[in-house]
Amino acid sequence: MADTPISSVSLSLTHVVYNPSSPLSVISAYLALLPQALLIIYTTLLYATREIEIGLMLAGQLACEALNYILKRTLKGDRPRLDLGKGYGMPSSHAQFMAYWAVYLGLWVVVRHRPALEKRREGGYVGIAVWQRGVLGLAAFVLSAAVGASRVELNYHYPHQVYVGFALGTACALAWFVVTAGARYYGLLDWLLELPPMQWLRMRDLLIDEDLVHAGWERYDSRRRKLRAVKDR
Repeated sequence: MADTPISSVSLSLTHVVYNPSSPLSVISAYLALLPQALLIIYTTLLYATREIEIGLMLAGQLACEALNYILKRTLKGDRPRLDLGKGYGMPSSHAQFMAYWAVYLGLWVVVRHRPALEKRREGGYVGIAVWQRGVLGLAAFVLSAAVGASRVELNYHYPHQVYVGFALGTACALAWFVVTAGARYYGLLDWLLELPPMQWLRMRDLLIDEDLVHAGWERYDSRRRKLRAVKDR
């Protein structure tokens, strides 16, 4: 009795079909992998810094993805080419993902990242410069738009599916930003950080007041100066 052949399938999470003869199509294929890359960045930053703000942003991102999963199976919108992509096309999950990321990041940089007044008076970290905030926000939105356009270029989505994805991602970012602001204002975030699991994970809340790179450099520079002073004695 011959062995029954085992059928193989593609891992659609990272599988992108594109036209190798078109430079725009090649660029679009790489742009399509950006949401997965951002999830890796989320996870790496959260593990390395243990910052609650990064965890909150990631939680909202995953909730936004869950909403997209539900809507796709409710609306059941077809893709331009049925042989491309797994599942339904309405709304575009790539567009929704990137819109949430760009809007929430922009709001965080402009509204929430405010170094404490006493640190400014002491000549410490004064926050991200206005022009840097503008450049960062603009870059995030341009990148978000490029990913959305890539989905149309690759024939994975109709334009209106991308537009709806952008609208939903923006709405999710705005709503979650308000929720997290309320949690901080009413002390829920402080309560959360006092829970044993959070203490065990060493979760902290420093990112709105300081740049972790700058703070790390200050500690290193202070230690370096002390060691140099000892050697010069």
